[in-house]
Amino acid sequence: MPKKDPYAALRIKEFNIFLLVRFALVFGWTMQFIVIEWEVYSLTKDPLSLGVIGLMEIIPAFTMALFAGHIVDQKEKRNLLALCIAAFSLISLGLFLLTWDVVVAGWENKTILYAIYALVFFGGFLRSFFGPTIFSLVALIVPKKIYPNAATWNSSTWQMAAVLGPAFGGFAIGWMGVHWALCIVFGLIMLSFFILLFIEKKPVLNPKIGEPVVESLKEGVRFVFKTKAILGAMTLDMVAVLFGGAIALLPVFAQDILKVGSEGFGVLRAAPAVGAFITMLVTAYIPISKNAGMKLLVAIFGFGLSIVVFGLSSVFWISLLALFFSGITDGVSMVIRQTILQIKTPDHMRGRVSSVNSMFVGSSNELGAFESGVTAKLMGAATAVVFGGTMTLITVITTAIVSPTFRKLDLTKDLEAHETAV
Repeated sequence: MPKKDPYAALRIKEFNIFLLVRFALVFGWTMQFIVIEWEVYSLTKDPLSLGVIGLMEIIPAFTMALFAGHIVDQKEKRNLLALCIAAFSLISLGLFLLTWDVVVAGWENKTILYAIYALVFFGGFLRSFFGPTIFSLVALIVPKKIYPNAATWNSSTWQMAAVLGPAFGGFAIGWMGVHWALCIVFGLIMLSFFILLFIEKKPVLNPKIGEPVVESLKEGVRFVFKTKAILGAMTLDMVAVLFGGAIALLPVFAQDILKVGSEGFGVLRAAPAVGAFITMLVTAYIPISKNAGMKLLVAIFGFGLSIVVFGLSSVFWISLLALFFSGITDGVSMVIRQTILQIKTPDHMRGRVSSVNSMFVGSSNELGAFESGVTAKLMGAATAVVFGGTMTLITVITTAIVSPTFRKLDLTKDLEAHETAV
C-alpha cells in the first residue's frame, strides 16, 4: 500500500491560494467579532447584550440558509464568493465608521448599539452564503481522492486564523483602540478579495440548472436526513455548540471574573483555536477515519468536560488550560465532520448540504451565544457555562446509548474507495 502524502493538497497551487483567502477572511471575521463583543459589553455592561449579537446573526443566517444553498448549487462558485466578500467589506467599513468619534460624536450609546446590531444582522445574511460557497469551491479545486487531506489543511487554516485573529484583536484593542482595530479588519477583507481573483472560475456541475426552488430544497433536506452519518455528525455538533459555547461569555469572564483585561481576553479567545490547530496538524499525519463514530463521541464528551471545568474556574491559567483542551477535542470533531461531509456529499448537492449543515451547526453558534446570554442573565455567567457543558455531556452519553449504528461508524472503506478513484 503506498505511503500517504500528508502534503498532497498543498501541492495544488489553487488550493494554496484558496487557503490564503480563507486565512485572511477568518482572521478578519474572528477579529471583528471579538472587537465588537468587547465594544458592545463596554457600552452596556449587560451579558444579555452579547446574546443579542448572536440572535441578530442567526435570524437571517438560519432563515436564508436553504435558499442560499440552492443559489450556490446553481451559480459559479469563484465569482459568488467574490461577491460575498465585497458585501462583507461594506459591513467592516460600517463598523469602522461606527466606532469613529468624528462620525458618532453626540450619538447616544443606544443608537450606536442598534447600528452595530443592524450590521451584524446583514452579516448573518451573508453568512448563509459563505459556508456553502466555500465548501463547494474547495471540492472543485482538489481531486476527490485527497478530500480528507484537503479537509485537514482547510480546517487547520481556519483554526490558525481563528487563533491569531482573536488574539491580535484582543491586543489591538489595548494598543490602538476598537476603531483602528476594525480598520485592520477592513484591510484584511479587501486583501482576501484581491487574492481570490487568482483562482480561475469553476464549472457548474449541477445537472438541474433552473430546477424549481422548492424541489431543489426538498432534495437537499431529504438527502441529509437519509444519510445517517451526516445527520448524526451535524446533530452532535449542533448540541455541543448550542450548549457548550462558553466563548460568547468570555468578555464577562475576562472583565468581571478573571479580571485580565483586553489582552487576557484575546488570549482566552484564542486558546481553543490553538488546541484545535495543533490537533489538526497531527491528523494530517495520523488519520482518524477508523472508528470515526466512537472517536467523534469521545471528542465531544471531552469538549463538554472542558467547558464544565472552565465554568467552575476562577483562576486564569486553569481557565486557559480548559479552553485549550476544549480546542483539542473540537479539532478532532471538526476533521471527522468535514471528512464525512466531503466524502458522502455528491458534487451537485454540496451547496444545499452545506446549507443544512449551517442550519444545524453554523447557526447554533449564534443561537448558542443567545442561549448563553439568557442563561447568564438568569443564573450568572459561571453557572450558565457549567449548565451548558453538562447538557453536552448528557447528549453524548444519550447518543452513544441509543444510536449503536453511529457509534460503530467507520470511514476507512469510504476513504479507500476515493483513494482508488481515477
